[in-house]
Amino acid sequence: MTTSSIEFNKPRWQTIVCMTLGFWLSACLLLDLVIMPSMYVSGMMAEPAFVTAGSTLFSVFNRVELVCAALGVTGLLVLSNLSKDSGNKGRTAIILSFLLLAIALVDTYGLTPQMTALGANLNLFDSANEVPAAMNQMHAGYWVLELVKFALVGSLLSWCYRQLGDGEALRMQHRS
Repeated sequence: MTTSSIEFNKPRWQTIVCMTLGFWLSACLLLDLVIMPSMYVSGMMAEPAFVTAGSTLFSVFNRVELVCAALGVTGLLVLSNLSKDSGNKGRTAIILSFLLLAIALVDTYGLTPQMTALGANLNLFDSANEVPAAMNQMHAGYWVLELVKFALVGSLLSWCYRQLGDGEALRMQHRS
C-alpha cells in the first residue's frame, strides 16, 4: 500500500517542479527581455522616481523567485527520496537547485538593496543624475547571475521533463 502511494505522488511532484521551473524561467525572461527594456526605451529609468518603482518591482519579483527556488529544492529533494534510481543525476539536480536558491538569495538580499541604495538621490539640491561606477559593476554582476540562472533552470527543467517522460513510459510498460 505504501509503494502505490509513493508511485502516485512521484508524477505529481515531477509536474510541480516542471511547472515551477517553467514559470520561473518565463517570468525571468519577461522581466529581463520585455519589461526592463520597455522601461529603458520609454525613458522611465531616467526619472527620479524610478529607483522607488524599480526597488518595489524587483523586491516583489525577488520574493516570487525565492518561492520558486524553495519549491524547486523541495520538489527535487522529494523526487530524490522517492526515486530508487536517481543516482548521480539526482544529486546533481539537487546541487543545481541549491545554487538557484543561492542566486535568488543574493539577488533578494544583496544586489537589489545595494542597487537601490546606490540609485537613491538623497541630496534634493543635486540635480546631476550620474550613474555610479559601482552600479555598472552591479548590473554586470546581475546579468552574470541571470545567465547562470537561465542555464541552471534550463538544465533542471530538461532533466525533470525527461524524468517525467521516463516515468510515463514505465507506467505504460507496466500496464501492458
